[in-house]
Amino acid sequence: MNYSAQQIAFLINGKLEGDPETTVNSFGKIEEAKPGQLSFLANPKYEEFLYTTGASIILINDSLQLKQKLTATVIRVPDAYSAFAILLTKYQETIVGQLSGIQDPVYIAKTAKLGEKNFVAAFAYISDNVETGDNVKIFPNAFIGNNVKIGNNCILHAGVKIYNDCILGNNIIIHSGAIIGSDGFGFAPQADGSFKKIPQLGNVVIEDDVEIGSNTTIDRATMGSTTIRKGAKLDNLIQVAHNVEIGSNTVIAAQSGISGSTKIGANVMMGGQVGIIGHLQIGDGSKIGAQSGVTKSTKPKTAVTGSPAQDNIAALRSQALTKNLPELEKRVKELEALVKQLLREKV
Repeated sequence: MNYSAQQIAFLINGKLEGDPETTVNSFGKIEEAKPGQLSFLANPKYEEFLYTTGASIILINDSLQLKQKLTATVIRVPDAYSAFAILLTKYQETIVGQLSGIQDPVYIAKTAKLGEKNFVAAFAYISDNVETGDNVKIFPNAFIGNNVKIGNNCILHAGVKIYNDCILGNNIIIHSGAIIGSDGFGFAPQADGSFKKIPQLGNVVIEDDVEIGSNTTIDRATMGSTTIRKGAKLDNLIQVAHNVEIGSNTVIAAQSGISGSTKIGANVMMGGQVGIIGHLQIGDGSKIGAQSGVTKSTKPKTAVTGSPAQDNIAALRSQALTKNLPELEKRVKELEALVKQLLREKV
């Protein structure tokens, strides 16, 4: 499908410089783009490619001063990166939006209620009393358990598993292999040293505009709900334990693990491989560095790093001192030798 520069400029409210009839049908990185592709420049490090790229249309920032004339058609916007993201989103919505209907074979329980313009791919399984909104896309090998509720404009990619009684809001994307609502890790130690499983009777509630990465697992609550608030973004391979709450617009990078009943505030940023023990409170706006082990609650807008995690500035100072330990040891030994020599001379 071809799109003209004029159409693109209108969509992102950009200022057009060049031929408005120039068309593109795909996207490309500015250093590799070919004719017929759209690219963008947001990072000044790549400016040299602006004058050599083969792209037909380029998005650039309003503030950028061109050093020479371009052959490509240019669209100026306040933030080229954000504008490019909008175009990618619209393009993906166009492609996915074309999918509709029910492929064969699938299993859809007689008591399930599907909304308008749903797409259900082959080998999907939709259980009793499932309810979906409109424009929901369910890809192959997805499983949706009994009594699950799904809002409008959701995408469940191939192999997603949603256990019984979970509730999903609107505009949610769940990537392949993610599991929503598996049992929480609850076992009671017995006198003989064995462990007795504690039934996990709660569910998972995911609010609007959440995206969950591939192979991420979110455990159902023992009682009540494990909750992912509006706008949160979870990367791949994340473990969210039972009764955890993740605040709105919080972002969590891959391979992080959050233990049971921990409450993470809004607008928190967590790096990769972060581990958080149970029953903590992570304040709104906190930042947790990659590979941190968090063992204490944090106040709002706190930055921590390290294992165990500590104040970010203090941790950086400790790291700097650690690198200097060999030199400090050498100086201490020299001072000791000097003191011994002074004492001998005094005697």
